[in-house]
Amino acid sequence: MTEVEKTIKRFRDYVIQQSRSNLTKGNKNVTKQLYNSIKGEVVTDKGFTIVGFSMDEHGQYQDKGVKGKTSSAKAPNSPFKFGSGTGRKGGLTQGINKWVRTRKFQFRDRRSGKFLSYDSTAYLITRSVFQKGIKPSLFFTKPFEAGYKKYIDVDLMKAFGQDMETIIDFNLK
Repeated sequence: MTEVEKTIKRFRDYVIQQSRSNLTKGNKNVTKQLYNSIKGEVVTDKGFTIVGFSMDEHGQYQDKGVKGKTSSAKAPNSPFKFGSGTGRKGGLTQGINKWVRTRKFQFRDRRSGKFLSYDSTAYLITRSVFQKGIKPSLFFTKPFEAGYKKYIDVDLMKAFGQDMETIIDFNLK
């Protein structure tokens, strides 16, 4: 294994570990589905090494945020927007309904003080999120950028130099 490949694998492992840690610290790890879906792959072919990352689709929305139907104040720079017609129908409703039930979260009626049903609570939250949007958490972006600075900008050049020294020494012998 070359030093360059080792450095790229350390970068991949750092990004995955920090992203998962950010999900847990940010209290966004209810079902562990997104946590477990974060993967990285290093492919080497014909002298080129490429690293790629993948995760569940809703991970992009959590990371970059989503503009609301009526307000983009929470995520003004997000490429995603509720009500654009490009997303899956009912996905937000299903996700929030599952989240409400998993967390056993219920609002109370203002007048009677009784708990609302899970469906009513999920409806109110869904409506608010749809209108106002989702704030970006940057759980993946921040580790990626930090890892890039640490491993790619600095360590990769050192690793490349070490590999070149090894190749030259081998060829001279």
